[in-house]
Order: sequence, then structure tokens, then C-alpha cells
Amino acid sequence: MTFRLYDSATQAVRDLETVVPGQVSIYHCGLTVQSAPHVGHIRKEVVFDVLRRWLTHLGYQVTVVANVTDIDDKILAKSAEAGVPWWAHAYRFERELHEAYAALGCVPPTYEPRATGHIPEMVELIKILIDRGHAYPAADGSGDVYFDVRSWPDYGMLSRQKIDDMEPAADSEPRGKKDPRDFALWKGHKPDEPETASWDTSWGRGRPGWHLECSAMAGKYLGDEFDIHGGGIDLRFPHHENELAQSTAAGRPFARYWMHNAFVTAAGEKMSKSLGNGALVNQVTKNYPPRAVRFYLLGPHYRSTIEFADTSLAEATASLDRIDNFVARASDQVGPVTSVVPDAFAEAMNDDLGTPGALAVLYNTVREGNSAIEAGDQAAVAEALARVTGMLEVLGLAADDPIWQGQGGRDETLTSVVDALVGELLKQREDARARKDFAAADGIRDTLIKLGVEISDTPAGPKWRLTR
Repeated sequence: MTFRLYDSATQAVRDLETVVPGQVSIYHCGLTVQSAPHVGHIRKEVVFDVLRRWLTHLGYQVTVVANVTDIDDKILAKSAEAGVPWWAHAYRFERELHEAYAALGCVPPTYEPRATGHIPEMVELIKILIDRGHAYPAADGSGDVYFDVRSWPDYGMLSRQKIDDMEPAADSEPRGKKDPRDFALWKGHKPDEPETASWDTSWGRGRPGWHLECSAMAGKYLGDEFDIHGGGIDLRFPHHENELAQSTAAGRPFARYWMHNAFVTAAGEKMSKSLGNGALVNQVTKNYPPRAVRFYLLGPHYRSTIEFADTSLAEATASLDRIDNFVARASDQVGPVTSVVPDAFAEAMNDDLGTPGALAVLYNTVREGNSAIEAGDQAAVAEALARVTGMLEVLGLAADDPIWQGQGGRDETLTSVVDALVGELLKQREDARARKDFAAADGIRDTLIKLGVEISDTPAGPKWRLTR
């Protein structure tokens, strides 16, 4: 089966044909680390994590580069408000981004370059664009350098806009532009900005423009042409449009496919820092199991908008509990199995990462497996369990995946302590039942249930699982 992906540039679902056969190179735009990540940000991480897992399952060697924008206007402004150095402010929220990755079960990128570590590559790209006649230093001596959008006939191709219909580029102080739509490649240093937030160049001290950063970093690590470039739909214009223009104008083919996920909304509006309606990942995962939050985010198709709601997260938690309950019951009956992925699941995933159809296969398999348990059909139970575990692994939802087991020894120690304590209570319950003290046995069971521990009596002895 061939993997097919919706390409935002052509607005069509296309067969994946990679630059290097058997390999997939992916660049997706990471966060501007100005504040803590919210659920809207992390949806993109979950989408591209599932893409990576599925392509790996198909046998591709996958390389993922996701940048960190650690310098820009917002970081400088917010760090000044907080009274801390801009680089300390950025690093604090870069760490929070990594914690959010881990909390939602995302495999870290193959590499995660920082913008500030790639100034030479950015300066080189600007020089190429100036030499080719597609960029110019501002005539007012400000040190700004702009991309000349009218010099590039394909400008507007990705977002399908005409230049004359576009709004002016959103530069904070557009100085010395030929056209209001020209966008900044380099921003000249201003007297009120920290000296550390600038670098020396032939056209003056300054710092890179946001759009320039990704073109330079993608090119350095993935080459002049790579396979998939993506991010949230809000990045398609102007950010990705500008990346495409400056890279192709420099003679680099750039991305073969463009992939954009839709928003997470709150009360019908895009979740964003500026609107103050962002549900922070570190808060949401305190109220709901992190696996359930991931399950909620990958449920709708990645190109569909998700409305953030507690009811939806509660439903996702309940659905995942039912799946986990089947896995626990089936495992008790048939023991370990070899994971497989059903053809219907693969067909859905190969059709533009169709997670809604894939989850429908998962739900149906769980129902069939529960029916097989009730019927005592061990062969059917084992087959259903193998398929369910295979699908959960691809989706990054397998409860026994080490990525969910925490980042250090403390979580492992707590798990072993809890396991020992519950095991001791179960032994006391068995002893009470053996001496026919059923009141005591029921009391232990009821206590465990109140603590969120479900008990299953199996031929191999009592088993337990957490229900919350």
C-alpha cells in the first residue's frame, strides 16, 4: 500500500515519492519559546509524531528536524517585562516545551536546532538573495534587509494569493522598504534592545527575521530539497509562503510536500497566547491522564478543527479506559502476543493519516475481542489482542511503552512501591477468602476500588489495574 498525503501547495492528496527512496526527511516549525506551550501548540507535535511512527512502521528511515525559535520580537518584549535576560527567558520555555513533548508521549525530533546557533547560515542565505537580486539592504541605513516580493514571480503560490491582494508584511517598524509587502530577512539593531541580541554583518549589527531562520536550518540539516515541511495552518501564510519564496529564489527546491494541521479552538476561537485562551499542557495533564489527552488530540483528522472542551477530554479518558480494560482482560487470558496491524487500519492511515478511520477499526476490534472473551474463544481473543496492541503502538498509546514511564528513577520507584503495596493487599484478600472471612475480603476490594484500583479474579490469580 502506498502512503498518500494531502499537499497544501497543490491542494491534492498525492502519493509520497521521497527524494531518497526508503527515507523520509521532515521539517516542522517548532515553537517560538516566549511562554509555556498550550494544547493548540502540542497538537502539531502529536500529529507529526503519529506521522513519524506510521512512516517508520511502513519501513522508512525517518529524519525529523524541528527548530526552536529562541530570538524574536516577542521574546525580547516578554523578557524585558519579566526583567530577565532574553536568552534565559527563552531557555526556560524551551525546557517547558520538552516537558510537554514528553508528557504527551512524543518521540523527540532527530535534531532540534536553535535559531541563535545558525546565524552564519542565515547571513550566507541573505548574501545569495542579494546577489541574485531578490533582496536589498534598506536605503535608510537602519541595517534592515528585505526580501523583494515582486522580484519573485511565484510569490503567493503556497497560499494562492496575488501580491496586490496581500496585506503589508507585519514588521514592527517597516523602515526603508520598496514595497510594504516586502518582509524582513534581517532586522537592524535598535538602541533599546540588548546588545547580546545582535550580530555583526556587512550591512550592520542586527538579528535574523523569523522566516529566514527556518529556511537556513532546514537547508543545513535536510539539504536543498527534502520531503515534508509542515506546521499549524496559521503558518501557511506568511511564514511558510516566505520560507518557500526565499529558499526557491536562492536556487533551492525546498520541500516536496507541505502539511498543515488545523487549529484547536476554545469557544470557537483559535487557541492562542495573545487571546489568553490557551489551555496549558502542564495544567491539562494534571486534570486528565496524559495518554487520554494525546488520544483526544489524534481522534479527529489532522486537517479538522478541534474544539477544546472538558467533556471531550472526559470522553477520551473513558474510551481509553475501555481499551485498556480489554487489553488487561485479554492479556490475563492469553498472555503475551505478537503485535500486528490490521489491513483496514493501514488503509486508513495510508489515506492522508486518517486517524478517525483508524480509530474506528480499533474500536471495532476491541468490541470483537470483548465478545470473544465472553464466548471463551481464546484464539479470537489472542487475535484481537495482537491487533489492538499493534494499533496502539503505532498511535503512541501503548500503556507499556517506556515513553509513558516517566523520565527518571523516581517514577519507576513509585511504580514498584505501589505494585508491592497492592500486591500485599491482594494477598490479604486471598487469605481472608481462604478462611471464609468474606466480609474482610470484600472490605479490601472496596478500599482498592475507592483508590481507583480495579480487581479482576482470573484462573491465574487476582490481577489489578488503575482506573484513573
